[in-house]
Amino acid sequence: MADPLLTQAAETEACIALEPPPAQPPFPDPPQKPFGKLYAIADIHLSYKPNREALERLEPRPDDGLILLGDVGETAEHLRLGFSKATECFKKVYWCPGNHELYTIPTHKDVEGANLRGEEKYMFCVEVAREYGIITPEDPYDFWWVEGEDGSAIPHVICPIFTLYDYTFRPPEIKPEDAVAWAREKDIEATDEFMLHPDPYESRQAWCDVLVSKTTSKLTLALAKYGRDVKFIIAGHWPLRQDLVDLRAIPRFSPWCGTVRTEDWHLRFNCEVVVSGHIHVRRTDWRDNIRFEECSLGYPKQWNHCRDEGLDINDMMREILPGQDHGNIDRSQTVWRRYGYPDSQRH
Repeated sequence: MADPLLTQAAETEACIALEPPPAQPPFPDPPQKPFGKLYAIADIHLSYKPNREALERLEPRPDDGLILLGDVGETAEHLRLGFSKATECFKKVYWCPGNHELYTIPTHKDVEGANLRGEEKYMFCVEVAREYGIITPEDPYDFWWVEGEDGSAIPHVICPIFTLYDYTFRPPEIKPEDAVAWAREKDIEATDEFMLHPDPYESRQAWCDVLVSKTTSKLTLALAKYGRDVKFIIAGHWPLRQDLVDLRAIPRFSPWCGTVRTEDWHLRFNCEVVVSGHIHVRRTDWRDNIRFEECSLGYPKQWNHCRDEGLDINDMMREILPGQDHGNIDRSQTVWRRYGYPDSQRH
């Protein structure tokens, strides 16, 4: 029997171009002005002591929101540490998983949730997030409001997603089923191959296929409900597009970085901003005049230079909404953010 959600989504998507958007979308009432800002950060990796110490310096922003874009850590303890601090400092918090949350680590046998694998480990993490009132990919999409130039309240649909990867981020001459062997030729192999299990699915590709189909359905239904006058913010750990995976030191790591099935989602689902992590290369890009933000903190050695400059985790968070004014910047070029702020501002 066909999944009724997928069937409904397919029928809805076919009709979107034929039907006008709803005249009065069913939005909740906006909060009182002034509206807060929405920030994001990824890959805070709390298994590392310097990153845990950095988290303790997170400053309260009681009117603002925060998106945690995965790789908070590997254990329930890491998650609770990150979630408790985030919800202590921010009015609203969103989370989506990265690969590290999904790890099953043999040496952690006595740790809460340590024996869970695949989908069960993911759902365990979802339940931990919900203990703190955090919005996950399994929850209804939420709203964030921005004040327009005329003083109006402009809603944005906030969409935390979980899509995984299917080894299709690779050169066109390499088949997806050969991508891992291609990476191994240069001694590159993700830890995921040993610790990220796809249970109950037969492979990570099969799990990714289910996740992408499920997320497509959810986004399609939301777009039909709210119409194209409302902008979406898609926030997930893995990049949506292969052309934003620029790993010059380890280019053959790309198979573990996403799926080509999400390549057009920024247009298909009416995005204003797409937010991700995973790559540990902080940058801002535009595709089709839509902003893409890579918001990783990374392992301690990857941001030691920032601490040497007196910067901390507060400086590394990225403003998503309303967003920084990039002025007349050439949007065909990447804005590199080695220090969190644009490199062009470094003196």
